[in-house]
Amino acid sequence: MSAAAVVLLSGGLDSSTALAWATRRQGWRCHTIAFDYGQRHRIELAAAVRVADALGSLSHRVIKVDLAAIGGSALTADIAVPKDALGEATIPITYVPARNLIFLSLAAALAETVGATRLVIGANVVDYSGYPDCRPEFLDAFARAATLGTKMGVEGGRLVVEAPLVRMTKPEIICLGLELGFDYSLTHSCYDPDAAGAACGRCDSCLIRQRAFADLGLADPVRYRVL
Repeated sequence: MSAAAVVLLSGGLDSSTALAWATRRQGWRCHTIAFDYGQRHRIELAAAVRVADALGSLSHRVIKVDLAAIGGSALTADIAVPKDALGEATIPITYVPARNLIFLSLAAALAETVGATRLVIGANVVDYSGYPDCRPEFLDAFARAATLGTKMGVEGGRLVVEAPLVRMTKPEIICLGLELGFDYSLTHSCYDPDAAGAACGRCDSCLIRQRAFADLGLADPVRYRVL
């Protein structure tokens, strides 16, 4: 029987590609987990369901975590999402405090209940993000801590954090997904969509995504707001 994995799935380009890699290249039996954490782009949760269905997830869970109660981010508080300019290599206001630390911990708990030995995350450090919880050093440290702090680890098992995209460029990530037959029209990446779900086309996430498709000579298949 193939290995079981828990995949963190936001419904965005990176996490969806990571799930395609886990299911279609590695052949793992994947359970997906998404988070309703008070994000302004909550529409991504519907994208996560579409992607999980398309890629044959064994189960898909949405966990509610009120990170808006903590705030400190343009994604969870009444702070404007920066537009029309990619940031420098600093931690941006769209960083959600300790988000991946929290999400990976909950994914590790799910891994114990479904017998998975791998956590898959679409973290990436090549294209601009500035998020400290996407770095390989953090992911390696989390895997060690999770192995020490779980029943699985105490009983001799080991939880591995897989970040297959961590050193890939965004065009390389898109090429991988297309090679695996993934349909990017299912995804949602925008930090500040309109009420109908159309992407703004101006936030960092939209700009990076659009530039990557353009670099490949491809049209981005998602719907953008008409100004």
